[in-house]
Amino acid sequence: MKIYRRLRRSRGAAGWWPARTRFEVCVGAILTQNTAWTNVEKALASLRAAGRLSFATLDPLSAPDIAPLIRSSGVFNVKARRLRAFLDFLGSELGGRCHRMTSYEAQTLRRRLLAIPGIGRETADSIALYAANQPLFVVDAYTHRLFSRLGLTRGDEPYDVLQGLIMASLPRDVALFNDYHAQIVLHGKDVCRPRPRCEACVLSDLCAFARRDSAGRPTQTPPARKRSRPARSARRLA
Repeated sequence: MKIYRRLRRSRGAAGWWPARTRFEVCVGAILTQNTAWTNVEKALASLRAAGRLSFATLDPLSAPDIAPLIRSSGVFNVKARRLRAFLDFLGSELGGRCHRMTSYEAQTLRRRLLAIPGIGRETADSIALYAANQPLFVVDAYTHRLFSRLGLTRGDEPYDVLQGLIMASLPRDVALFNDYHAQIVLHGKDVCRPRPRCEACVLSDLCAFARRDSAGRPTQTPPARKRSRPARSARRLA
């Protein structure tokens, strides 16, 4: 797990997800779709100030009532409908209690979450991992960028393929999946940006992209191209 150990050693434990309750994790996972986390924080603060950041207090609201409270998260009418759909699931399936998600087998919970309108793979896995302590590794744009730049993947793998490769390379450990994903996100925001800061990267000696950069090649990742070459061995994705 050389990659993870270096990331962890460089900044310490990430301490994710930034939330006070399981319910807040779920709401944040839905609100963060296609927006910066700073916008989500504003929306969560708005819900908290209105006394609506729990199932019992948010469930009575319709989607049009929820929308003004989450305006800062972007496409707030769409996200209000998604939150409403999640509240319906939580109420009907789990009696409004997020901790009951921990009783599901991981893939069963994932399938149920994916059946909720507007909940995709990344959102479902974020809820499963961070709110329900289920061993599902979250894949996002930062994950694709990091492993493709390291030369370990093509960068165009479908979500489930890349997730499977990563999970096959790691012990089935919720705390590890939690912190590793968080480390990748923080590294992607601070260092492995679209225009990367390779000189500040603790993985630069392992990185194919950094080697090309040092040779004077373009410093932005080119668009992923479909190729027949499969992803590298799963053992190297840790």
